Amino acid sequence: MKANVGRIDRVIRVVLGLVLLLAGVFDWFDDGIVSTIGVVVGVILLVSAAVGFCPLYRFLGVRTTRGKKVVY
Repeated sequence: MKANVGRIDRVIRVVLGLVLLLAGVFDWFDDGIVSTIGVVVGVILLVSAAVGFCPLYRFLGVRTTRGKKVVY
């Protein structure tokens, strides 16, 4: 598993992840299902930022890290 999430991408993921997580936990959304989805997506964003790897990026062939392009 090689890193495919760059520094700027990680910062954006952390910010969005925290906003969605807080919005879901404090029920800023009107619907309970939307709050749950917000928490799940927020956690996914935070985990992918922490490990530097996004499975969706790998599937799509996207890489935001510097360096040579790696063919999977």
